[in-house]
Amino acid sequence: MSIIGIESLVYGVDDIALCTQYLKDFGLALKRSDETEAVFELAEGSSVYVRSINDSRIPNSKQVGFGVREVIWGVDTQQALTALVQSLSQDREVSVDSDGTARFFTDGGLAFGLRQFTKKPIVNAPAPTNAPGMVCRLNTPRPWRTQAIPKTINHIVFAVPDFLQETAFFQERLGFKLSDYQHNVGVYLRADGTNNHHSLLAMNASMPTPGMDGQLRFHHANFGVCDLDELMIGVNNMERAGWPKSHFGLGRHRIDSALFCYLPCPAGGEIEYGTDADYVDDTWVPREWPIPLFAYSHWVQDIPPFLVEAPAWEFRYLTDGKIPKIK
Repeated sequence: MSIIGIESLVYGVDDIALCTQYLKDFGLALKRSDETEAVFELAEGSSVYVRSINDSRIPNSKQVGFGVREVIWGVDTQQALTALVQSLSQDREVSVDSDGTARFFTDGGLAFGLRQFTKKPIVNAPAPTNAPGMVCRLNTPRPWRTQAIPKTINHIVFAVPDFLQETAFFQERLGFKLSDYQHNVGVYLRADGTNNHHSLLAMNASMPTPGMDGQLRFHHANFGVCDLDELMIGVNNMERAGWPKSHFGLGRHRIDSALFCYLPCPAGGEIEYGTDADYVDDTWVPREWPIPLFAYSHWVQDIPPFLVEAPAWEFRYLTDGKIPKIK
């Protein structure tokens, strides 16, 4: 039974028109909109819905605040979907819509759904890079871009009160695979039918950082672009459109090697352009990161106060594939 990634995200917001304009400027393709919702579609076939937080279609969950209030996960076959629904139905209510979408709440209270989904093939052609003595692009300039157009939804992040218990649910009931464990921060999990380093991050809602208050909240969603140029064109265009700037600017995570830029989002939480991340399979050996800041960034454009002093280097391989108990 394979979950192959995110089929759709449903945002609950306070201003549909404002958030619709924001996501258009971000580069998402608007499929349709009216006074009740806006619907965006990405090249891979995934969708983003923007609805009022008071819309009756927004699940009544334990989650607080604006942001993604429901995640529909894509499943590769009807047989796999049926098996997942039968398993989940043993200990929780699962409702199945007329279109076959199965909806339920996780142990931690997140509103999730499952739907059969076939991703559309996408094409990217990142330009080769040059270095002194290693010429991969001769007499050929890099392409000039004018707009970022994300083609994929790569991952979703929630702050969860009991993130380790929620992690166990994701692994045992939905088949997610452990990619990395960042002490006191969260667990990076990969849907078993994808090669993205992580499809989901269960973040510690009580870690001592701004915005964390111990409650179930949306944190951010990551949208995939082709390369560094597309990422930065997107960032530049968002600034030119007058939207709030990123707090940290461009950076590269160490934990999944990805280039990133987080932007404040009126739809809730943050929205992230991402590219050049690690892709992994079932031979990947998960890692434990006892020093969270070492995992967070290899480098970052605008160094925040908590990274002024470089963190110590430390990580370990989890050769048994299990999250260790912290004493």
